Amino acid sequence: MDQVSIVTAHSERATLRVGGTFLKIDADEARIDREAEAMQLAPIPTPKLLWRKPHVLALSVLPGIALARVGQPSPASPEAWAAAGAAVRRLHDAPTPPWLGRAGRPLDELTPDLDRECDRLIADGTLPAALVTRNRELAEAALRPWSPAFTHGDLHVAHVFTDNDEVTGIIDWSEAGQGDPLYDLASLTVAHQNHLTDVLTGYGTTVDLKVIHAWWFLRTLLVVRWLTTHGHNPHTPGGAVDVLRAQL
Repeated sequence: MDQVSIVTAHSERATLRVGGTFLKIDADEARIDREAEAMQLAPIPTPKLLWRKPHVLALSVLPGIALARVGQPSPASPEAWAAAGAAVRRLHDAPTPPWLGRAGRPLDELTPDLDRECDRLIADGTLPAALVTRNRELAEAALRPWSPAFTHGDLHVAHVFTDNDEVTGIIDWSEAGQGDPLYDLASLTVAHQNHLTDVLTGYGTTVDLKVIHAWWFLRTLLVVRWLTTHGHNPHTPGGAVDVLRAQL
């Protein structure tokens, strides 16, 4: 008999698995509408949408395995990472959706939010001041104008599935929309930085490495407290705090 497995759950969203079906539940109806539309617009493989009801999407399980997990060596070959880069390039070259995604936050909103978050990390004693200050300096390079692309917005390595060095699909499109394409490349590689060259081989165009690196640090500074308050450990080996510590 199939059992219900809780994949992830917090106050905003939950994902359950029942046999070969994932149920995505989102408190924000507009966000789940955008997720469904983004999957339909994306020119790369996504889970099949089985049915849709208010606040819920039923999605098929993708074949293959996740590209990697945080804190663990990737089981995927360099060719699989390159295939992921090529898939991301196809997405970025596609016509953009009419809404902004997570990777598209305006600079006049993102910059003060980053500064407030850094202040909180220091004031709360979550991270040492020197660690936060150094990574805030490095993050500055990401705070510049960018040309909008169709971005995934949450391109975690566990969201990309491959089989036989081919991408079989990408999941979790709730943050998709117009955004900075280098944000996606940074999200994909932040926990496995040694595979950035493989990803860029597949991506197939020259990018500003300094900006990708800056997004590693900016994205990580913004996520540390979120991880803690949502039941995740930012001190996991290879995780958020290790990314920041590597810059000292």
